[in-house]
Amino acid sequence: MSTPYLRDLNPQQREAVEQTEGPLLVLAGAGTGKTRVLTTRIAHILALRLAHPGQILAVTFTNRAAREMQERVANMVGQSVEGLRFLGTFHAICAKMLRRHAERIGLQPDFTILDSDDQLRLIKQLLDAENIDEKKYPARTFAHMVDRWKNRGLAPKDIQAEDVDDFAQGRSPELYQAYQQRLSTLNATDFGDLLLHAITLLRDHDDIRQQYRSMLRYLMVDEYQDTNVAQYLWLRLLCPEQPNLACVGDDDQSIYGWRGAEVGNILRFERDFPGAEIIRLEQNYRSKGHILQAAGGLIDCNRERLGKSLWTEDELGEPIRITSHWDSSEEARAIGDAIHQLQEQGVSRSQMAVLVRASSQMRDIEERFLNQAISYRVIGGPRFYERLEIRDALAYFRLVAQPRDDLAFERIVNRPKRGIGSTTIQKLNRLARASQMSLLDAADVMANSDEIGSKPRQALGAFVDLIRRWRQQSQDMDHINLASMILDESGYTEMLKNEKTAEAHGRLENLKELVRGLEEFQTMAGFLEHVSLVMDNERDDNPDKVTIMTLHGAKGLEFDNVFLPGWEEGLFPSQRTLDELGNRGLEEERRLAYVGLTRARVRAMISTTANRRTWGQWQPAIPSRFIDEIPPENILVTAPETQQLGSWHQSGTALPTRFGGPGWQRMKANPVRRPPSQMPVFDDDSPSHAIGMRVFHQKFGYGEILALDGQAVEVSFDKAGQKKVMGAFLEKVGN
Repeated sequence: MSTPYLRDLNPQQREAVEQTEGPLLVLAGAGTGKTRVLTTRIAHILALRLAHPGQILAVTFTNRAAREMQERVANMVGQSVEGLRFLGTFHAICAKMLRRHAERIGLQPDFTILDSDDQLRLIKQLLDAENIDEKKYPARTFAHMVDRWKNRGLAPKDIQAEDVDDFAQGRSPELYQAYQQRLSTLNATDFGDLLLHAITLLRDHDDIRQQYRSMLRYLMVDEYQDTNVAQYLWLRLLCPEQPNLACVGDDDQSIYGWRGAEVGNILRFERDFPGAEIIRLEQNYRSKGHILQAAGGLIDCNRERLGKSLWTEDELGEPIRITSHWDSSEEARAIGDAIHQLQEQGVSRSQMAVLVRASSQMRDIEERFLNQAISYRVIGGPRFYERLEIRDALAYFRLVAQPRDDLAFERIVNRPKRGIGSTTIQKLNRLARASQMSLLDAADVMANSDEIGSKPRQALGAFVDLIRRWRQQSQDMDHINLASMILDESGYTEMLKNEKTAEAHGRLENLKELVRGLEEFQTMAGFLEHVSLVMDNERDDNPDKVTIMTLHGAKGLEFDNVFLPGWEEGLFPSQRTLDELGNRGLEEERRLAYVGLTRARVRAMISTTANRRTWGQWQPAIPSRFIDEIPPENILVTAPETQQLGSWHQSGTALPTRFGGPGWQRMKANPVRRPPSQMPVFDDDSPSHAIGMRVFHQKFGYGEILALDGQAVEVSFDKAGQKKVMGAFLEKVGN
């Protein structure tokens, strides 16, 4: 039988395609053609008539990936493939199951799937009915909690004491139960229910479980390393004792633990499915040799991995360039200069990307690009000054600077919520138009009248008093401190802190970065004028743009030239991740670094700074331990003054030090800090600590232990003040 679709596969890819029976794990490294293997495998099963389309389950994570897979299969078999009913995302396939068997789980087949806005609206109604203060216990926080439980496959009856935090004084389990009952009454599900109900359907109904096990002869899962507990449980319920199951994934690219992904699912595949075969795809078709060797040396430092070594038939190419800069502004300027040099060499901007660990890093880079007339786009979110929290903060600043700015007034008069509803706003607008006054003046008048109820009247009065007090203080107070005061006293910062979500943490970081941006201007008015000009200049229709995005958002993409700024301890790896998750978090951060490097086809450029603004203060920065873990033969260290692109291709150059900038020199001069690869991790054999002991922390510096609380240690740091940190990240100083 002629099988043209097999001809261009390498031996390992072909083996993965032709191994149709029994459990199979395809460990597919970055750029090794995993999607090609998965789609060719479907085409091969259909071509051999081992199953008809309705007997194949092929699960992806995005609708785009599902469409691409279907198109590729059709091209391979030479005709449109009808009947691949079970090719799609986890949620789409589960929704089909539930509509077919809705009555078995207490729903009607026409049930509604709520989007995130409807979900939040329902939760707010629930909290209000239970007399729970939504300002203190935000609906978004509870939605995040419910989503986390559902990602773990936990229904209300499954919640244990250790799963409960202090939300609503520990009432979250009963609220979860009430929320689920309300959904049932509405004949609705949220997104997490699609998997949770499908698990219940298969687990509690033997006939339905056996029906699907008999029907689905071949099961395939893409990006298996990103599956969460609920997705894993659903898949196991669909598998018979000896399943024809093929999972494709890369344990080295599991970077979504913060949203529920369990790397353990792929690591224990052989235990879960005895007799499973593992095929490694290691020939890379994307990156040059130096990039692959650098990424491989870095990821080899992880303990929890199945192991593979990427290689390429392509040339070594240019080594990874590593440069240190004085601060983030200098770093951004250097990136802009390098982009101009690449453009002069004929490189398209669309083949350049700047990948950051935190979105707050984008402000300096965006400012520099605008100043240097470099067209860019931000993927995975709005540009810095277009972000919701930034627009809200700017509206506060605008109203203080110009009290007749009615657009700013309307935006923030009830954000955070003060009990000022749309009816009150309408009355304010009517009064302002009739009396030809600003909304702020109208609010002052209405706060002293009986036109509205006492609660909104008091709220308006308090808001007007705040704006006027800030205006008065702006005459004498430094505009940077004034900005911080406005964000704190308005309740905006507290609102984000109460959300207790990953998104809220990022928004707080963005607000701190916004305040830092004020330092470059003499007045608040000067800064606001600058922002207005920036926003006007951003209207750029040029399709040839540099991409700016986070490392998490870059997975699955590739560019010829990749800039990787901010490789410093505390930023990357993230100190917050290390403090919360210890060694598990460190390994995920290292996988994220690996993903960043392997996005590059031709060049990868890492940079660090000697100083970075952290928590509102300038802090000396230490280069990331990940830099030290890259094999020296794959890097070229350059000082800021010798960054000409012509000097890149110097592989094999003897380097007097591992780093050329002041940050690295400061690190090497520190006699206490260990080399990055030997930094302490969250381990069972963590060193013991005692009250009064002098210690060193890589972020906060030197200090003295005040108290011990399990694995947490309270330390009085010489410069950073009193902090509670994980003991595993402290080093004893002296004897």
